[in-house]
Amino acid sequence: MQVLLQAIQAIVNGDFSIRLDFSRDQVMTEISEAYNDVANLNGRVTDEFIRISEVVGREGNMTERASVKNLVGGWQIQIESLNSLIVNLAQPTMEAGRVITAVARGDLSRQMALEIEGVPVKGEFQRIGIIVNTMVDQLNGFASEVTRVAREVG
Repeated sequence: MQVLLQAIQAIVNGDFSIRLDFSRDQVMTEISEAYNDVANLNGRVTDEFIRISEVVGREGNMTERASVKNLVGGWQIQIESLNSLIVNLAQPTMEAGRVITAVARGDLSRQMALEIEGVPVKGEFQRIGIIVNTMVDQLNGFASEVTRVAREVG
């Protein structure tokens, strides 16, 4: 029982490397197998979080999603929640990039959508959207004024 307690304490402390091996008692064998399954699942999910952090967060691949095979219940909800977070961060980021790219190409007709899939953006995304749209409006006004003055002078 002491070994089981130490293994459970290791999981609580984030160490998923401990495995149990009880073979004398059927119940303890089943407990060992269940514990080892939990440790394996935690390790697989942790590895996937690390991979996604690198691919999305550092490499900037906003289309990548987390995937761990054969998950159910709360394990699957964790992965789905991570993927939802990626989507919720990527959509406004890519929308801002779309407008900035258009401006860089001389197209001042684009505006950043302040709603994504019918849901208003909030917080920093709203602030950035308003700033980007204000920038485009000001550039557009400036370009119109330059064009007007050029016509009057010319």
